[in-house]
Amino acid sequence: PYTTLFRSGVRLDTRRRQNIMGLIVQKYGGTSVGSPERIAAVAERVIDYRRRGHDVIVVVSAMSGETDRLIKLAKSVSTKPDPRELDVLLATGEQATIALLCMVLHDRGCPARSYTGQQVHILTDSAFNKARIQEIEGARIRKDLSEGKVVVVAGFQGVDERGNITTLGRGGSDTTAVALATALKADECQIYTDVDGVYTTDPRVVPQARRLDRVTFAE
Repeated sequence: PYTTLFRSGVRLDTRRRQNIMGLIVQKYGGTSVGSPERIAAVAERVIDYRRRGHDVIVVVSAMSGETDRLIKLAKSVSTKPDPRELDVLLATGEQATIALLCMVLHDRGCPARSYTGQQVHILTDSAFNKARIQEIEGARIRKDLSEGKVVVVAGFQGVDERGNITTLGRGGSDTTAVALATALKADECQIYTDVDGVYTTDPRVVPQARRLDRVTFAE
């Protein structure tokens, strides 16, 4: 099951009541794309939105555990990995996911195109491992959407003005999704995770964690 953790824009409620289609940005985290079966489930959800007439941009993380594996690999060859080269390595995790998801979409008859952060020109500063987005060039994405394609973008990564690959730090895929939604004036940004609700703490760590029926704005 998926829980939508973030929705942006009051406009969408009005559009739904009028049955008007819009531009949707969906972000799926590492656990949601952690296996071929889960990637297939994501593809079905994406296709469902497209069948309703929405334009869909999908932002994905690396498969669950992949970023940690790459960090461990880097540290196995260097006690202090060079930040630039570490970003080159870490960006490959999301690159694998976008390709796999597009393969599944193609097999299901859904036209799709994958892009790295560099290819869609998510421009960042040069703070390797913790870069900040400065600008997004949306021309390629808009062209693909106008042709009826689903656009799948690698989260967590971008490129600086010198052409260096950069990463946005932990949680960077969420940042990518919200930034794309803002830059392209999306009607809704959905951030999914494969949990059944919000808990008092991480239930994988604390077995006594309770699922909350409601949370305050501050929480």
